[in-house]
Amino acid sequence: MRKYFGTDGVRGTVNQLPMTAEFALRLGQAAGYVLTRHLSHKPHILIGKDTRLSGYMIESALCAGLTAQGMNVMLVGPVPTPAVAYLTGSLRADAGVMLSASHNPAGDNGIKFFGADGFKLPDEVELEIEQCLDDLPPLPPALEIGKAVRVDDAKGRYIEFLKASLPRDTRFDGLKVVIDSANGAAYAVAPQLLSELGCEVFSISDRPDGFNINRQCGSTYPESMCSKVKEVGADVGFALDGDADRLIACDQAGNLIDGDKVIAILAAHAHRHGQLHGGAVVTTLMSNMGLERYLESLGLVMHRANVGDRYVLKMMQETGCNIGGEQSGHMILLDFNTTGDGLMTALALMCAMQETQQPIAALASEMQVFPQNLWNIVLSERWDVMSDSTVLRMISAAEQRLSDSGRINVRMSGTEPKLRIMVEAAEASLMQDVGQTLFDEMKTYLDSRS
Repeated sequence: MRKYFGTDGVRGTVNQLPMTAEFALRLGQAAGYVLTRHLSHKPHILIGKDTRLSGYMIESALCAGLTAQGMNVMLVGPVPTPAVAYLTGSLRADAGVMLSASHNPAGDNGIKFFGADGFKLPDEVELEIEQCLDDLPPLPPALEIGKAVRVDDAKGRYIEFLKASLPRDTRFDGLKVVIDSANGAAYAVAPQLLSELGCEVFSISDRPDGFNINRQCGSTYPESMCSKVKEVGADVGFALDGDADRLIACDQAGNLIDGDKVIAILAAHAHRHGQLHGGAVVTTLMSNMGLERYLESLGLVMHRANVGDRYVLKMMQETGCNIGGEQSGHMILLDFNTTGDGLMTALALMCAMQETQQPIAALASEMQVFPQNLWNIVLSERWDVMSDSTVLRMISAAEQRLSDSGRINVRMSGTEPKLRIMVEAAEASLMQDVGQTLFDEMKTYLDSRS
């Protein structure tokens, strides 16, 4: 069991453990030791962040710990998480760090590490860092500490990298696009990228103040995007989250296009061009059965991984797939980047629209969605709910009611003390009845145990 690292690094409320300046300092020392102890050269690490006010505090403390341990630090400022993954390799760093709590509110923050190859650290490395936190390694001599420098052209480097993911000379002249940057890390990059590619850009939620990241905007609140699309008559809308590694889209009428439909569009497009590796895609346990049925109709396979983009990526590597993602909007296009990239996903969707000469609504309509709902039970603390025999019996009884006409997935959140219950079925009434009954029974039981 890991004490601090969840499915996406260390995350929490600022000024409460583990998201304190003191912890970030210790984490810098521990990570600096683990990541570089086998290197024969002066190690370098890159740090990016989103637009949260606490980013300054966490960045400074983490930087102090890393330099104390002898690492040279490159500070790139506010950039998307996928930019950190790319720049870590591009700038020949030995590791990278992104400071962000993704779609969470401004009072939270997080720290996630990347290896020199741009991939997130394996579980065993994170566990080793945790073990070092309890017994910090000795510091190097005074004159062997590291230094910190700022990298001024990080955003431009990332924009050029994104353009390079497109077929040569591709432009989107005349395409009207709404982009919602969630007042987050992509507030400057997103509108500039789309403008340089010829789009008529309507940029919203691009005025971060340290407090308004994800506040009634972005991928977790797509209503703002949908409203703007209808207001200006745009062809498509894109909403990013705070660190821009996920994306939710909408069509001309403001109808949402979630991650499952995005995968359906991208997989079909790649398959037509002979560019889908392995005849399959990777999704998660939460992906809709409608996606599975649609892919089957194309002769394609859908592999399901555990929830979390790190587990999607692991299964992609195991199966040789180059497209994978989550219903929440994390899309990994492994031919180009090593992690979810909302802007790269937006470019890929616009390519599919342009080449087929179809609006995104038509592309999305090819997949029929099974009715699905998610219920959350907030717990007083995290514990191994899924090993409880009573809980397992409740789930089994609900699955028997659905038979083969639906699906249930119950899991603990990877970042919060919440139990998530997902139910889907061919008929909405059956889905709602089974799901609500299971939720009521489990909540009553779990409340009695707290």
